[in-house]
Amino acid sequence: MFLRMELKDFLKVATKRERADVAAACGDSVSYLYQIAGQHRYASPLMATQIEHYTRTVADLSDGRLEPVPRASMVRHPEIFYGVVPESGAQEAGGNDDA
Repeated sequence: MFLRMELKDFLKVATKRERADVAAACGDSVSYLYQIAGQHRYASPLMATQIEHYTRTVADLSDGRLEPVPRASMVRHPEIFYGVVPESGAQEAGGNDDA
């Protein structure tokens, strides 16, 4: 459906409970997520990483209806994430090194 799901698209498709779960897991409100989605505010790098992580968790439970939101789409300067391996990729790479 989407090439890359933006936060505004995620919030539009997600149920009220899914939006609340992501906001609670990030320690913020759904209203603040909407401010980030509308680009009235930008997420800190830590907040953007948390949102990416928790949207991935919710998306995994949605049977393909939702996709994780990339953290670079929510910050003022997305280049800070260039060359940074996502958490799930880092865990897989770490697991392969031990084998």
